[in-house]
Amino acid sequence: MPDAPSPKDAAEAALLAESRDTVLSYADLCTAGSEAAARLAAEALDHGLREVRAAEATAAARGSARHPSRLPRVPLLLTAVRTTAAAWEETGRGHELDGDLRRWLHSDRAARYAGPPSGRPLALRGLRDMQAADAELLWLADVEALPTAVVARRLGLDPATVSDELAQVREVFRDRCRRGHVDAPPSAGCRAYARLLDAVTRSPGADIPDDLSHHLTTCPDCAEAAACLRPHGTGLPAALASGVLGWGGHAYLERRRRAAEARLAAGRPGPADDGPAGAAPDGTRRARLVRASLLATAVLVSLLALTVSLMPFGATAEDAAAPADTVDGRAATVPSPPSTHPPSPAGPETPPETLPTAPTSTGATPSTPSTPSTSAASARSADPDPDPEPQGTATPTARAEDPPPRDPAACTVRYDLAGQWPDGFQAAVSVTTGSALDSWQVAWTFPDGQRVDRMWDATPAQDGSRVTATAADYNRSVPAGSTLTFGFLATWHDENTPPHDFTLNGRDCA
Repeated sequence: MPDAPSPKDAAEAALLAESRDTVLSYADLCTAGSEAAARLAAEALDHGLREVRAAEATAAARGSARHPSRLPRVPLLLTAVRTTAAAWEETGRGHELDGDLRRWLHSDRAARYAGPPSGRPLALRGLRDMQAADAELLWLADVEALPTAVVARRLGLDPATVSDELAQVREVFRDRCRRGHVDAPPSAGCRAYARLLDAVTRSPGADIPDDLSHHLTTCPDCAEAAACLRPHGTGLPAALASGVLGWGGHAYLERRRRAAEARLAAGRPGPADDGPAGAAPDGTRRARLVRASLLATAVLVSLLALTVSLMPFGATAEDAAAPADTVDGRAATVPSPPSTHPPSPAGPETPPETLPTAPTSTGATPSTPSTPSTSAASARSADPDPDPEPQGTATPTARAEDPPPRDPAACTVRYDLAGQWPDGFQAAVSVTTGSALDSWQVAWTFPDGQRVDRMWDATPAQDGSRVTATAADYNRSVPAGSTLTFGFLATWHDENTPPHDFTLNGRDCA
């Protein structure tokens, strides 16, 4: 990454250390390559840090007067990425940006952020109108998905009471958004629904009347307000991310959640727990050593079980220890299963059903009929001088490049709608497989013409209403009994009925 701005004190140094990963994550979404992302992140950090200094100088000059309307530090640095990208587009560097972002920068939605404050997204106005410390707490907990203990340590709060403070901050944010929407609805047609919307969003289990539900599908402003007015659930983080960032808000939100899950899996609750140069804590290293030891033990046990299962019936331990390439003391050549030509024919005096079959490492089962009691000795009695070459190859085996088909693993699927707005939605699909998979494809059918725009942890393909998600390079293998998960952003119109006819590798899922 190019040189980042130099902090002027310890507070700025801590801010840069805490925010570099988040800024780079959003810059990576906005650009067409990792090198461009590093340059965009460095310029955005420099620009954003100057804005932070200017805002703090303004707040200090006002003293005890009402706080200035501004974003907290982390969202401010993230919006600096978007404004820096817009500057790239204007100065002829747009080819380094993501194509969808370039189109968005020339749309009415981007112009909304440069227009008067009253026309900007409701979540952005609500967050700017809060005290800086409260807004920072809300953003770190709901958008960055940091554990409350990490948030408390970063903001200097009491870990025992930070959850209660977060609940109060969410109510403060809701009140700011209610004032912005209920007291000044965006249009005359929204006034009839403004107070009803306020009432039904206060209770998480309240039913939305049909007329209000229809209005929310046709009015983006009221749908935006509905997400902001619900203090709990997935709607509030999505409203914050999309309202503040504009383009790529939902994708950024999903990235931060995945980063938080990865830190927890590695034993690091938050970025503040990272050691120097990315070194793992002692406890994490010990946990990794324990996991490695358990894995090695499991592999040894599996190999022992496999050896026992391959022993012929009635064999002794000495028989199992004997070399696999000898029969009654005589060397027997066991060629590898052929892959490009048929096996050699059996001798004329040996019927096909009595030919001996040597055990192979792959455990392939001959496809011709055979008698379970037939042994190598009985085969030699039928043919006193058998040709050793055909042994183990008298029956065709599957070719290496054309493995025998096997039934896909039985599976169960879960579809979660993470968030929905007037023209789009975010969802996640989790599939639990009963057998191990070397690769996977999950397919489903959308009943209402929904279209997938972006997908993570899988590669999408859509043919009409049928969508197929193919495994990425890094998550092709799935152990038996495990769950594979991926998410996507999509568009919808009129209705957004959940999909059906889920399949895993062509087999129906429950």
